This record gives sequence, C-alpha cells and structure tokens, in this order.
Amino acid sequence: MARQREFDVDEVLQRAMGVFWRKGFAGTSTDDLLEAMGIGRQSLYNTFGDKKALYLKTLEVYQDRMIRGHLSRLNGQKSPLKGIKELLTGLFSKDDELRSMGCMGVGSVAEFGTADPDLIALWSRASPLLSKRLIERVEEGQSFKEIDPSIRPEEAAGFVQTLMAGLQIAARGGADFQQLRKLAMFGVDRLKAEK
Repeated sequence: MARQREFDVDEVLQRAMGVFWRKGFAGTSTDDLLEAMGIGRQSLYNTFGDKKALYLKTLEVYQDRMIRGHLSRLNGQKSPLKGIKELLTGLFSKDDELRSMGCMGVGSVAEFGTADPDLIALWSRASPLLSKRLIERVEEGQSFKEIDPSIRPEEAAGFVQTLMAGLQIAARGGADFQQLRKLAMFGVDRLKAEK
C-alpha cells in the first residue's frame, strides 16, 4: 500500500521556487531545497523527480504567473501607452528584499543562455504571448496617435521586452525603486508620438 503524501505539493513547490529564485539553479543544493520545502529526500524525488525537474516545474509556475501579470497590466488601461507604462513600472516591488531578487525567468536566461533545450522550450512558450500583445498595443497606440507612427511595432515590442529584462537585472543589482521607475519612464517616453 502506497504511503499518502503528508505535505501540500503546491506549498512546497512555492518554497522551492523561492530558493531557486534567490540562488539560481547552480547555487541551490538539494539540501537547501529539502530544508526550505520541509520534506525528505525520497519525497522530493518521488513527487518532483530530480533537482532539474523541480527547477523546470518551479520556473514554469513562475513564468505562467508572471505572464498573466504582465498581460493584465498591459491590457488594464484603455490607453496603449499607459498600458505599456503599467507593464514596465509594475515589474518591481517597493519592498527592497523582493525587488532585489529580480526576475527568476531573467535569472534563468542569464544562468543558462542557450545551453539547455528544456529551458529554451519553456521560454519559447511565454515570450511570444507577450510580444504578440505588445505589438498589438503599439499598433493601437499608433492609431490613437499616442505612439510614434514611424516606429515599427515589432521593434517597439522587442525594445520593451529588452527593457523589461534590463530593469530586472538592474533591480537584482541593487537599483532602488525610484531609479527603476525613472528608467521605465525614459523607455515609455521613447515611444511617444510628438505633439
């Protein structure tokens, strides 16, 4: 008879995510995970597989949550330009500790680059969703005459996504809330149509 799990899978997954988010994949030991998750080694392997499988699962959960948040902020304003502003300024927390963690997704790209096909597959599911909606919002902004009509929407979307990654790296490097907000607003201002 199989033994029943004595822990909440979602809860221990969130704890593992916190460790990977702070320390990265290479910087996280199995012992770090076991201590944070409050489970035994065999429970970890039986439930999640190995460390890499657990990392991929936590990153997938994190990425899904972040994309939903990004799209919600981007779509939450009637004005496309204001939606882009909300997208960018909503990336970072006023809480110093949380902000200094940056973005787990950006951290995974920085750590692995293009070396891991599983991660590339994971990233390739999320990035196009945001890119597609950014392109649409830029086109809407151009039709409303609030975004520069000479900007190619695909390039503007790429610029915004690159700025998002840069802001998260700056946050991880210690940039404070006001510095990050100013950088985000500088990026938004580059998109504005001339009056």
